[in-house]
Amino acid sequence: MNRSKLFLGGTLLLAAILGGLVVLAAQALLPGIGGNKAQVERIVQAYLLENPSILRDMMERLQQQDNEQAQKAQDGAQAAVPAALPALTTPFASAWAGNPDGDVTVTVFMDYACGYCRASLPGLAELVAKDPNVRIVYREYPVLGEASVIAARFALAAAQQGKFRAFHDALFASGSPSNATIGDALAKAGLDPAATQKLANSDTVAKEINANHQLGAKLAMNGTPAWVVGKQILYGARDYQALADAVAIARKAN
Repeated sequence: MNRSKLFLGGTLLLAAILGGLVVLAAQALLPGIGGNKAQVERIVQAYLLENPSILRDMMERLQQQDNEQAQKAQDGAQAAVPAALPALTTPFASAWAGNPDGDVTVTVFMDYACGYCRASLPGLAELVAKDPNVRIVYREYPVLGEASVIAARFALAAAQQGKFRAFHDALFASGSPSNATIGDALAKAGLDPAATQKLANSDTVAKEINANHQLGAKLAMNGTPAWVVGKQILYGARDYQALADAVAIARKAN
């Protein structure tokens, strides 16, 4: 989604730049009309209408460059995974699920305001239910605004009290993060609001979120959810089958 928006913005910018260049060229080649902006613009418009393939070719080239840059970033991220594995696979307090000694670890970066994260939860739950030898490590990765940061802080505070999953599940079920939904999740998880608020404001929690953002940057994560399964990086929403397939690949590589 982010790359599509960037591509569209780049396309519009490219068209504007191209138009400007053609105007400058027309002014240089046709000095008799150089001062008549309206006339130059009419010439430019007519030229582009007669040669629309110019814009198409340039947009295709722009998309090709965008794809090449994205692939290069992903290749670099993949190469960075082995060194990052200790940090990736070590959960923060109780922010994990499944088998603590599982042979494959699935690390997932999520934001409580992310609809794609919410859509991935059933597949993740099914994976844990069907595979008794997989471990899930949750990493708080708030990227969608201040409400996401606050929610992540409370989730980590819940993790310090051994109730990460209870809070995590309740907040996702309550809807987008807000004071109301966070308060509701705290109540459902059986957490004391004042004590949890104090932990949420701690340097320990702030450092964990910062560390996760640093990990995400190294691994070319520009959105959520993002996954590290074994040594594989996956971006975007995943259902049960996609996760099970990635676990199978990781298991064969062990």
